[in-house]
Amino acid sequence: MKLLFGCVAHVRVLKRGNANQDGGFLLAANHISHFDPFIISSVVRRKIDWMAMAEFFLLPVLGFFLRAVDAFPADRYRADRKTIRTAIQRLKQGRIIGLFPEGGIRDGPRSLLEGAPLRPGASTLAHISGVPILPCVIVGSDRLYSKKSWLPLRRTPIWIAFGNPIPHFPNLEKSAARACIDRELAAAFKILFAELREEFSLTSDDLPHPPRERIASDAPKSLRPFGRPLRHVAAISVDSLMCASMNLVQSRHRLHARSRDEMERYVTECEKLTAHDFYAVPRNGGAATEIGDGEMVTWPSPIITKFPANNIARADFFRCKRGWSAPTVLMLHALMSATHIGYRRWAAHFNGLGWNACFVHLPYHYSRVPRGYWNGELAITADLIRNAEGLRQGVIEVRQLIAALRDRGCREFGVLGTSYGGWIGALLAMVEQDLRFVALMAPIVNVEHAIWESPGTHFMRRELRRANIDPSLVARHFHLSSPMHNQPLCTGDRVLFVAGEFDSIARPADLETIQQKWSGSELLRVRQGHFGYRMFRETITRLKERGF
Repeated sequence: MKLLFGCVAHVRVLKRGNANQDGGFLLAANHISHFDPFIISSVVRRKIDWMAMAEFFLLPVLGFFLRAVDAFPADRYRADRKTIRTAIQRLKQGRIIGLFPEGGIRDGPRSLLEGAPLRPGASTLAHISGVPILPCVIVGSDRLYSKKSWLPLRRTPIWIAFGNPIPHFPNLEKSAARACIDRELAAAFKILFAELREEFSLTSDDLPHPPRERIASDAPKSLRPFGRPLRHVAAISVDSLMCASMNLVQSRHRLHARSRDEMERYVTECEKLTAHDFYAVPRNGGAATEIGDGEMVTWPSPIITKFPANNIARADFFRCKRGWSAPTVLMLHALMSATHIGYRRWAAHFNGLGWNACFVHLPYHYSRVPRGYWNGELAITADLIRNAEGLRQGVIEVRQLIAALRDRGCREFGVLGTSYGGWIGALLAMVEQDLRFVALMAPIVNVEHAIWESPGTHFMRRELRRANIDPSLVARHFHLSSPMHNQPLCTGDRVLFVAGEFDSIARPADLETIQQKWSGSELLRVRQGHFGYRMFRETITRLKERGF
């Protein structure tokens, strides 16, 4: 590995501290590349025991390799006692533990180099073990994601800076010592980053970029101008056709003369509620008593509608080898989703990564379609009360499912929502705190635009105006149904918004607005319209880069 990186990369080192110290932590930022452990190991003469992402050890070949080089798994989202004991034991033996405190690939404002907060853990272990911490900054290793960097006779410059060891402050109490260590580390990372930029005159291209940008840079420039217009035209054509179909289906559902009064009474009652009240899980009943060891679970929905088929909630399980204790990704499908085959394929993919997958049948879809209706036809119509209650139904049922899985031993959950499912996923993030990630692909976040401007709701608008239901009346429900008017209960850095560049239903501008409002969240842009499969593929790729 040293020989390989000697050929591929030209490493320039700036040392202020001893990188070959006897025992202690080596904390490296920016963890922008999976190659960083090997790059550092080729520079430091002492052997380093690396803490590696736990999900890597689930892959047979990679897991065997990591254990062979004395790496050990670390869960980045919760305190793992086994990992803590292993780290303390090796530190007390005088060994060096390598750790990336950012817990994954971080670039821009999410990086420690740009002032992002440290993740807890390293300072506590250093204080308990009585060892110093050696700060280290790496710049340029993200270039190794580009194929050009691996061409023969091409050496990519990578810059590494080692700082002065930071003591563990044995004379202070645990909390005070941790605070001092974290403060010293944050300052050291910023200083080392600034020194690297000044010493080697680094340009903006030298600084960390997301891996997807490095990979995209390999595309032949001559092909880019021609591909974009064709893809744009194709996206507009598909979206227009689908919107026309949606309007045709909605034309079957007309409002009656009392619709205005019913809407007035409904929003008046809802104005008294908070989101936590509106989406509260009933104390009695739910999926917890129904869930077994099978591949499917059904339970009575907490929201009773006039359609018996829709009153039975259902979810399909795809379990990995770890069983119920493995983390679970909840897949929330799109409005009028054509088939579940693609979701099943991605479920198998998550199983291979050590995750259980759960495909949720959202209200009025799949097994819950009343006789005589299309799949999802009743979920979004001019009947806004039914729309709102359908959203409420979906959120509460997913919360019931999470509670049931917790009873079976699952402690971590991810959400993967598309369009209508992304809308429900965003509402879920408003009331659920313990979500490992929330990936929302083309979600409906601007309800005002979805009703009054979207090309997919022409017939709905005509009916609402005919019934004298105006925008001001509908807006009185936005504190419960519009993600744009709310904040997530989980931390923003766990939320990934994915926008289609040519999407006229979930507009990129709306997703950019909510991404800025939900502080710490990320926005990924994909070159497609609202309907397409490329977004799903790139979202999974980005989640892998972030380490889920």
